[in-house]
Amino acid sequence: MTPRGPLSLPPGGQHWYALGELGHPPQDTFLPSFRAASQFLEELAAETGILPARTVLGGFSQGSMMGYALALGAGRPRPAGVIALSGFFPTVDGLEYDLDPPLPPIAIGHGTSDPIIGVEWGRQAKELLERFPPAASSPSAARAVNPRDAGAARGRSVLDASSPVGSSAAS
Repeated sequence: MTPRGPLSLPPGGQHWYALGELGHPPQDTFLPSFRAASQFLEELAAETGILPARTVLGGFSQGSMMGYALALGAGRPRPAGVIALSGFFPTVDGLEYDLDPPLPPIAIGHGTSDPIIGVEWGRQAKELLERFPPAASSPSAARAVNPRDAGAARGRSVLDASSPVGSSAAS
């Protein structure tokens, strides 16, 4: 599941929160979006009968930050897995994480040449999550999804993403 952010902000496109200090999304826009996304997922489960435990959350950039928060936020149901591309673990006043195992499988992809959110942010998320297996990492070279990584993942279940897919530059 990869829903779009609810905010239309400059420089264009949909956002989950207003830009602020890297690593620390502003509480006044992040938390309302987090609550709206939480409600959306609850309604989706009710309408489709597909429980969170069978739903994979995915996101790129701000979407990956929201995915981490929705998957690992205290009091939130655990999804089947998370795909986090070019993002970081957001630090937001009022957002608490539940990192008690078992965590869902989490695939991390982050470009080593990302000019917007440096690869060190993806590495920090990987290092944090490696303390609580299973977490997987799948870095690429730029701020994009690496087709080689997608090809390596073909035929594998995201639910079986407990080992790295593709290259290991984020190691």
